[in-house]
Amino acid sequence: MGSFSIWHWMIVLVIVLLVFGRGKIPELMGDMAKGIKSFKKGMADDDTDDKRTVEHRADETVSPGKEKVSKS
Repeated sequence: MGSFSIWHWMIVLVIVLLVFGRGKIPELMGDMAKGIKSFKKGMADDDTDDKRTVEHRADETVSPGKEKVSKS
């Protein structure tokens, strides 16, 4: 019950090809690649959003119901 022989893997490959078909496997791999690219793009977009922060000025405060009030 050790490692599988080449014949075991050949049988598994034939069964997978019968279940999914010849054209379906490359299609699935293409969809997975598109998903990975989309994920990486989304992560890169998150990094650029973090860089666009609003600076807070200590000399301005906002009172509830009022406009910005300057401390000067």
